[in-house]
Order: sequence, then structure tokens, then C-alpha cells
Amino acid sequence: MITTDSSSSEAREKRITELEQSVSTMIDELAQLKRERGEQKVVQDYALSNWQGGTTKLSDLFGDKQDLMVIHNMGQGCSYCTLWADGFNGFTQHFNDRCAFVLVSPDAPEIQQQFAESRGWTFRMLSGSGNSFISDMGFVVRDNDKDYYQPGYSTFRKQDDGSIVRIGYDYFGPGDLYCSPWHMFALLDNGVGEWHPKKRYE
Repeated sequence: MITTDSSSSEAREKRITELEQSVSTMIDELAQLKRERGEQKVVQDYALSNWQGGTTKLSDLFGDKQDLMVIHNMGQGCSYCTLWADGFNGFTQHFNDRCAFVLVSPDAPEIQQQFAESRGWTFRMLSGSGNSFISDMGFVVRDNDKDYYQPGYSTFRKQDDGSIVRIGYDYFGPGDLYCSPWHMFALLDNGVGEWHPKKRYE
């Protein structure tokens, strides 16, 4: 049996419901505003390196879909990006049913393949090494004359005339809407606490 303070329980549950409804409304509004940043025409059909030793054009990634989702991953050196990608792996079939889905990182194709196999990832991966795709999409920040990659994702749509526009984009970070463990940890006694993701656990 679980006991609660009945005198405050009803008011607390009511407030929880109110906050959940407010958060849901704000999330919808936030997504709308991000889409309303304006369609950005992609003027270059980027050629991304594939695992077969060749390149794949951005336009070919759509396959039979009109919509494309590209995950901007920082590569095998980032344990946070690995956490996000582990989660996306479980959603791969769902993503591919709604839109074309691919993960792009700056790692060389052979490094990508080795790391993907070690993680059991099944989604498509391409390398942005050697071209400006990642930077042009805004996922490289320059600080003190050094470039730093940022994680996130972009969504694209192929128009009837074959042109490509970027519909929206967002960045990943601890506690964001794109990685469920942070929110589930929040209901533990000490929340997330000092926890950080690792690529390997004992």
C-alpha cells in the first residue's frame, strides 16, 4: 500500500495537470515557430561519403519520400551523441516509415562503420568529412580559431520541381526533448544527479 497526504494530493494533481497542458501547448508553439524561421533553399546538392567508397548526393537520400531527417552527430568521440544515436536506433523503422532518415557525422566512413557495428546501429550513416555540409547547416561553431561540432538535426523537403528546402532544425543537449532518459531520471530521488552517459558500462 502507498500512502499520501490526501489534504494536499488533490491540489497537487490539479497543478500537475495544468502544467502538463501548458508544457504541451508551449512545445507545439515552439515547433511551429521553428518551422516559421522560413524555408531555406538548399542551393548545393551535397555529396556525402558512404561506406561503399563513393558518395551519395543529398537529393538521393529522399528515396521515395518527400521528407528527409538528417541527424547531425559529432562522431564516435562524443558519449552524449552516442546516447542520442542509441535511442534513435530503436526508432529507425518508425522514422523510415514517415520520412527518409540518415545520420551524418564528421568521422570517416570506415570509422563510422566500425563504431556502428559495435553499437548495433541499423540506421543509415554518411560522412560529412571533406565537404561543407555540416558547417553550412550551422552545426559547426568556431571559437578561438578552432572548429567545434554541435549535435542536432535538420529536416528537409524535396519540392515537386526537385529543389530541396530545409524546413527546420534544432540542437541536442542534456535534458532536451529528443532523449527520454533525462526526463525519466527526473523522477528519481535525486533526479539526474551527477550522471553522465558513457559509451561502455561495467
